[in-house]
Amino acid sequence: MFSYLMPEQRVPEDHPLRPVLAMVNRALDRIDPALEKMYAAGGRPSIAPEKLLRALLLQMLYSVRSERMLMEQLEYNLLFRWFVGLNMDEPVWDVTVFTKNRDRLLEGAIAQEFFEAVIAEARSKGLLSDEHFSVDGTLLEAWAGDKSFQKKPQPPTKGTGSRGEMLLNDTHGSTTDADARRYRKSRGGAFKLVHMGHVLSENRNGLAVAVRVTVANPKAERETALDLLRATRGRRRKSVGADAGYDERDFVSGARAMGVTPHVSPHRRRPSQIDARTTRHGSFQVSQSKRKRIEEIFGWLKTVALLRKVRHRGRARVGWMFTLGAAAYNLIRMRTLTAGAC
Repeated sequence: MFSYLMPEQRVPEDHPLRPVLAMVNRALDRIDPALEKMYAAGGRPSIAPEKLLRALLLQMLYSVRSERMLMEQLEYNLLFRWFVGLNMDEPVWDVTVFTKNRDRLLEGAIAQEFFEAVIAEARSKGLLSDEHFSVDGTLLEAWAGDKSFQKKPQPPTKGTGSRGEMLLNDTHGSTTDADARRYRKSRGGAFKLVHMGHVLSENRNGLAVAVRVTVANPKAERETALDLLRATRGRRRKSVGADAGYDERDFVSGARAMGVTPHVSPHRRRPSQIDARTTRHGSFQVSQSKRKRIEEIFGWLKTVALLRKVRHRGRARVGWMFTLGAAAYNLIRMRTLTAGAC
């Protein structure tokens, strides 16, 4: 039996992936020079980086647990073939070949460039706020077991504690993922080997505008938040909403020094760095209400994109996938906001 129908004809016109693919293709066009450098100069032809990125996005959008399952879906799923750009009779890549090509992609800054291209698309549609933001961090469980947390053969001579004291993470480390740290974010939580993911979102529509993955500790959470704020565009006075964990002198004074009003939830167990000069304004309550939407980003990344327990080792690779996941979330959110205008 022969069929003269293309995958494009099999996908309904009102399918929710159509506007997503349109935005993905425009973002890929923006970073075309960077993708062009990734094509193999000789030897066996490599997988086109555009197709690799689309396949990785599909894995997150449809919560595909492994690359082997993704290759299986590409073998017979016409929707997946259409999104990636494979013809009906085009062979699917071997999972080992796909993994090796993916590793080449992870070595570059393509995820960050793609994320910025998606942000540029959102800005062109007027979906972003350049004045009001929210910031928060979350823990990403490392691909390492507790038994891998062993004593270091050569521990440092100086500790990394707030007063220079030696901590357990100074003398011990994971033999599986050396960048992971044993940490808990709340007093009632359990210690786990984790990385820390940070998101800065804008308050108009709750889109992620900056992301990063760092070592897990409270100081890094506040320092990274300030770094993400410095990179924001616009010269107008800004505000940033945050929870009580950011009610520390270093963050509050650092935000004010760069012209950002810290709408931080006051700490209840110790003297707060926020007083009535900030909390009396209605904008403070708005920021406190809007900042909770950042949890929607974390929730999507951990449940749909399956980043609750990451499948890569090393902070660089975890950060790469976290950045791509944030771009995927923005695409879904933008599709909803534009309501088929793409």
